[in-house]
Amino acid sequence: MQAINPATEQPLKDYPNHTDRHVIETIEASQSAFREWKNTSFVYRANLMKKAADVLRTEQKALARLMTVEMGKTLKESEAEVEKCAWVCEFYADKASEFLKDEIIETNASKSYVSHRPLGIVFAVMPWNYPFWQVFRFAAPSIMAGNVAILKHAPNVPGCAEAIVSVFEKAGFPKGVFSNLYISNEQASNVIEHPHVKAITLTGSTRAGKEVAKQAGAALKKCVLELGGSDPYIILEDADLDLAIKTTVASRLKNNGQSCISAKRFIVPESIKEEVEKRLIEEMESYTFGDPTDEETDLGPLVGEKYRNQLHDQVKRSIEAGAKCILGGEIPDMKGYYYPPTILTDVKKGTPAYEEELFGPVATVIAVKDEKEALEVANDTYYGLGGAIFSRDVAKAERLAAEKLEAGSCFVNEMVSSDPRLPFGGINESGFGRELSHHGIKEFVNVKTVFIK
Repeated sequence: MQAINPATEQPLKDYPNHTDRHVIETIEASQSAFREWKNTSFVYRANLMKKAADVLRTEQKALARLMTVEMGKTLKESEAEVEKCAWVCEFYADKASEFLKDEIIETNASKSYVSHRPLGIVFAVMPWNYPFWQVFRFAAPSIMAGNVAILKHAPNVPGCAEAIVSVFEKAGFPKGVFSNLYISNEQASNVIEHPHVKAITLTGSTRAGKEVAKQAGAALKKCVLELGGSDPYIILEDADLDLAIKTTVASRLKNNGQSCISAKRFIVPESIKEEVEKRLIEEMESYTFGDPTDEETDLGPLVGEKYRNQLHDQVKRSIEAGAKCILGGEIPDMKGYYYPPTILTDVKKGTPAYEEELFGPVATVIAVKDEKEALEVANDTYYGLGGAIFSRDVAKAERLAAEKLEAGSCFVNEMVSSDPRLPFGGINESGFGRELSHHGIKEFVNVKTVFIK
């Protein structure tokens, strides 16, 4: 595996793939660690998890820079990501024992209750776009529940994978509680099939999720999948446009546009379409793109050339199908895998910008007649990860978000985001299962009934 700086296109470091023998040895070491770790107390685990949070904060600058040079996000976003990882560590350190305490159930028994016991090794296949957060989002609850973890990270952020292992080591976690493997997809399939591995979690593309789900299903193993998204952001006629435009653009351009829960489809009534487009252009033009290590930069490069080419192809095919490009849409003549803030409008059903996930700084504007059609368009997708509604009538917007918008996370007058206190995940081709909150920590435990006559 080779890490390449997407801002300079220069190689950073090579990481040799692990051998099949090393993979087996790692699994055996993890299983050995689990035998001890599952019997430790919540207090002991919480102490180590809080130390991990301390390590993250102490090394925040260095870890953030590593993220930035490996995948291109701006330093300020990288630093915020490290802090969020520390937060999720502390959250589960404080809450795990409460979330997993025995639930007493009144029956005809002298005593009956539900106990939550760890499963064993959780194998995680993680993406490059949030190379620390996606890992800690599964690792903190899984490890606090008494499981152990093995990571297969995206091949373009191998340094981040190595650094995460180091965080757990420096925090004092026993060897084998958290491990990393540099392996191919074929080797990953063998890991899934290994009898010591009890559960799989994947964050990534829908295609990858289907493949992992198929393999996990064949092995009768629990899996949680957080996949792609094409989130609709509905701006109703009565919306506060200052708030709506600022928020939706910030959502669309965060992480250089490479976020599964960013605003991708801007659904607006025809009556305000022209005004929305004008404001979108002004707001997106205010973002500067360039060197992500420069603290004044708002947008860095996309993570790799193939991803930029794929995005640009989707933009071109959408234009050929009738969409109109009113901002950006051209690969800049500069070093690095940059793509400018772009707006496609007059987007119709059947075009790539309507049907597919555009993983980059491209906003798709879809005009509708009214609120009813707005919801129909919002739900007219293979995905179902998140969505948002903007309106001054908060009660109505809440009702629409709760009852009509079909997605795992529905926000009102705010961008969709993940929060350790709330469950996160999707429906349809955005996956299944939930991460975070008490729902997330219970995904990888044995919900055990105990009955005493």
